[in-house]
Amino acid sequence: MHARFNFTDIEKHPLRDYLNSEFHARSPIPISSPLLVTHLAFQHDALTAQDERENVLRLCQTSTCKFIENSSNHLMLDAGSFQMRWELHTEYSSYTFFCPLRVGEPLDPDATALDAVFPDWLSAIPGQLIVATHVELRSTTDVSPESVFAGLSPTSNRQMVVSRIANGAGWVFTDFMFDNGFSRFLVLDDSLAGRQPGRAVQRLFEIETYRMMALLGLPVAIEVGHWLNGAESRLAELMDHIVQVDSPEDEGAVLADLSKMAAEVEHSVARTTVRFGASCAFNSLVWQRINELREIRVPGYQTLHEFMQRRFLPAMNTCAAMARRQDDLSNRVARNSQLLRTRVDIELKRQNQEQLTQMNKRAKVQLRLQETVEGLSIVAITYYGSQLVHYLVKGGKYLFPALSPEIATALSIPLITILALFGIKRMRKSLALDTEGSD
Repeated sequence: MHARFNFTDIEKHPLRDYLNSEFHARSPIPISSPLLVTHLAFQHDALTAQDERENVLRLCQTSTCKFIENSSNHLMLDAGSFQMRWELHTEYSSYTFFCPLRVGEPLDPDATALDAVFPDWLSAIPGQLIVATHVELRSTTDVSPESVFAGLSPTSNRQMVVSRIANGAGWVFTDFMFDNGFSRFLVLDDSLAGRQPGRAVQRLFEIETYRMMALLGLPVAIEVGHWLNGAESRLAELMDHIVQVDSPEDEGAVLADLSKMAAEVEHSVARTTVRFGASCAFNSLVWQRINELREIRVPGYQTLHEFMQRRFLPAMNTCAAMARRQDDLSNRVARNSQLLRTRVDIELKRQNQEQLTQMNKRAKVQLRLQETVEGLSIVAITYYGSQLVHYLVKGGKYLFPALSPEIATALSIPLITILALFGIKRMRKSLALDTEGSD
């Protein structure tokens, strides 16, 4: 009989349990109507998970809390009168509060799930509030869609968004306007089953959160657009100057201006790449969550998808267009700088060629002068050498009285000349060999 396998005998990856927990984390909460749900998102800078957790746990100092989920980056607790889920994301932290209602309790347009939360704790949440969304979940047996339509004012300036979700199993009403600081949704449960109400509410919160986070790129895009208009005009002027310049000094000045502009463009790209990239990612998530709602159009009203196409999509297209314009300007500046550098390099090579030609001419002149000097050197060596012979013979006339100094001097001149010529040629050959060896 085989022994049962034991995981303790195998070394596990240190992140295995963590990754699997993250995969199952943040699942939709099973909720049912009637219910008030309020979602807050705070953009944070340099906050750690520990700082956030410590702030969340202060809520338990005023209430008896029961932890339903408890992880490093998210937790859910039950404080009796309400439940709260906290999640730490890359750029923001979200707090979602759930407060049940009594069946048949009338609609209160100002009620939120925060009414049961300690106010001082809410004001101490770190970061800047970017999203405040309220959802009221009701059953169609409690609040009928017809009663909601009857309460809508046809003369209101607010454009209502109404759609049926989950293939008609629920209703969503909103106008995306701020009311007492909150954007509000009314969700009517007609035949939502299981966790569908929780998924619907969670997707609405994610749509609103991702929408606001994506729109953070719009002011940046507008600012970059104004700067790009001036930068593109300056680049066009520099291109005109490149055509007109006719001296190396002017080319160097234009190249310096192009290098300065390239630095400005790269600084702008580095400053905005993260924001534009985040807007693109959040934009994709918004459309994904809208598609997951499986909307059915209500005649006479916009769906969430249509509303986003009219109001949200143009802003995202602006961000994408500014990012493309930045990249295009960067490429154009780099391309024009390369063209100008090529032109400057060609001019430098031409000047170097002229200098080499002049150096070659000077070398030939120096060679002729050297040959002339060598000829004069042979004459001088012959002269002084013959004089030495003359003095030697003259001093030795007592030993060789028959040898005439003049004859000896005359006979030595050709010999001295040949020896001097041979010595100079050998020295030139030796110098040439040394030069080739050094090369």
